[in-house]
Amino acid sequence: MKRNLRIGYIPLIDATPILVAADHGFAEAEGLNIELVREVSWSNVRDKLNLGLFDATHMLAPLPIASSLGIGHVKVPLIVPFTLALNGNAITVSPALFAELAAVADGDINDPRVSARALHRAVADRRTRGAPMLTFGMTFPFSNHNYQLRFWMSAGGVDPDEDVRLVVLPPPYMVESLTSGHVDCFCVGAPWNSVAVDNGVGHILHFGRDILRRMSEKVLAVHENWAGDNPETLSALIRALAKAAAFAEDPASLGPVCETIGMRIGATSEVVSRTLKGVLKVSADGLTRASDEYILLDRLQANRPDKAHAAWMYADMVRWQQAPLTEELHRIAESVFRPDLYDLALGHPPAQDVTDPPDRIGAFYGPDFVPSDIAGHLDAWRLRHNGKPRLTLVR
Repeated sequence: MKRNLRIGYIPLIDATPILVAADHGFAEAEGLNIELVREVSWSNVRDKLNLGLFDATHMLAPLPIASSLGIGHVKVPLIVPFTLALNGNAITVSPALFAELAAVADGDINDPRVSARALHRAVADRRTRGAPMLTFGMTFPFSNHNYQLRFWMSAGGVDPDEDVRLVVLPPPYMVESLTSGHVDCFCVGAPWNSVAVDNGVGHILHFGRDILRRMSEKVLAVHENWAGDNPETLSALIRALAKAAAFAEDPASLGPVCETIGMRIGATSEVVSRTLKGVLKVSADGLTRASDEYILLDRLQANRPDKAHAAWMYADMVRWQQAPLTEELHRIAESVFRPDLYDLALGHPPAQDVTDPPDRIGAFYGPDFVPSDIAGHLDAWRLRHNGKPRLTLVR
């Protein structure tokens, strides 16, 4: 059994199960020694895993699917035996853009339907005035940050490829880019939305769960061959992560967990605490918003890989022209998520489906998602913009 593991992570709160497993003895209890390696960009994390420099990584949930499909980079078969977090993103806008949207909103700006329509009006007004195009930051092309921004915008009639600029920024650079005016908005995971608010340069417009109520956000990724060569090690790692995730969500553990995470990601323990409690300050004047579903580390079967989520992310890749729609690619995409390995490691029977939301996604707009019928799901959207393949819901 391989006992010494090198695991890469990005400084985000959704790396908590890995960080807590390493720093609070859960890995050691399973006979493992974890060397944590802090990285800046998702491309670094992916490439070092692909090259065998890491045994496992904290990774964007869509990225192992993209790697296994061979889109956007070399084709490397990765698998996901453990989900580190559901949800946890937020869309943060500059105070100036928030004021611009609020001025033209036709209802409660906290409703993503209302804010998306307001964005459409703001984009049209800017075009009429000859004002600069709005710029939105996201962390990677194969990320839920990208897909959630696109889903939200398109619901209001905004074409994310024509009407705004979408740029890739590493998570730690988001706040600086908003401060400097290089971007008007970003979608990223905690703690960077809260840091922007605390610095007085951002307003949290929406939690990620407002866009999709339940979605795998970060996962543990390993090379498929590594998993086959090290089954006992992988099972031990899954057990350590499961215990760490449960420990992190126990209110009695909040103090030491927040200190650990804050130290590892370069954030205050107070910001980490707010995030794990799901009580976030959304504007510089101290206004707060609470959601017990803001980020899920253990609750609601958060750790068991969900093939429905894999299918949704593949559908996003098809919708936004990153991949073609074929039965074979659909099969490969779902096969990346491995609940069987999770169940094997923990000795659990397969978990019961979480029925809230009924389709296990809970998108704020559009039809319920049927994982076996991606073509039918995409058929609910139509082409617009002079025949260019921009899919938006048929009303």
